[in-house]
Amino acid sequence: MSSDELVFERTIELPDMIAYAGATWDWHRLHYDMSYLREIDLDRPVVDGQVFGAYLAIAIREWFGPDAVITALSLRFKNLVFAGETIRCLGRTAVEEPGRVELDLRVETTTGRIAVAPASATVQLP
Repeated sequence: MSSDELVFERTIELPDMIAYAGATWDWHRLHYDMSYLREIDLDRPVVDGQVFGAYLAIAIREWFGPDAVITALSLRFKNLVFAGETIRCLGRTAVEEPGRVELDLRVETTTGRIAVAPASATVQLP
């Protein structure tokens, strides 16, 4: 693998957010309740920050295949992302050894707003 930037894009729609909330039991009104959102001057539901860890894991599996094992993943949430926005998970190889890769990662919207940074992962390769 080269140090070229890896890219994975996904649009996060409200049904995706509701499915994630159901899976994680995170029913904060910020993620679905339009009346509540209007009260706090937001026009769209906010994507749960934890979901970015899931999207980074999906991206890593897309990049390295289903047999790759993520042994470490860390991230820092920076900015809100809203329902209907498209995110781009970006990765670059920081360290590459036989059978193991360390990645520098980030998540941004397609408009360039940084959602997650810094982020990193270690991947065991098959």
